[in-house]
Amino acid sequence: MLNLVLFGPPGAGKGTQSQKLIEKYGLIHLSTGDILRNEITNGTALGLEAKKLMDQGILVPDEVVIGMISNKLDANKDAKGFIFDGFPRTVAQAAALDELLKSKSSGISGMVALEVDDEELEHRLLLRGKDSGRADDANPEVIRKRIKEYNDKTAPVAGFYKNQNKFTSINGIGSIEEIFGGISTVVDAY
Repeated sequence: MLNLVLFGPPGAGKGTQSQKLIEKYGLIHLSTGDILRNEITNGTALGLEAKKLMDQGILVPDEVVIGMISNKLDANKDAKGFIFDGFPRTVAQAAALDELLKSKSSGISGMVALEVDDEELEHRLLLRGKDSGRADDANPEVIRKRIKEYNDKTAPVAGFYKNQNKFTSINGIGSIEEIFGGISTVVDAY
């Protein structure tokens, strides 16, 4: 089973590249945001618990998110593999994901990190904000805060996978096809 963590700051191109990976390798995209919304919409026990916390402005605990991911893995037992997008965001989440996959006789094949400098990220997000209407992509101050949050809290997850020799960095600047070519070379090696 091919299990990839697609990693990078907001605006690095994870969504675009995920779609191409899904098409080429037949993987299932696991976006924690999508999973949370789906569980809430379906009224599952975990979804109801998550909604209660979110309504109070409290972050959904790792155990709940891991439970939702476990449900998604169980619902797709015949999958060729998964792309983890937006998770793990912390080293604790990466360790919990490893334990979950190990319990299912699987594991992370590798992390592919899209590297894009902060100036380019800000430029891309402002463009995306104009096209999508997303408020969090339209305000340069909010964008800088999101990038800083990523650099401070999420970037250390790369070290977790480096220690397992499962980390590869890809230049995230160039054409979509050039970047995908770099990712495909890495994925083909898995």
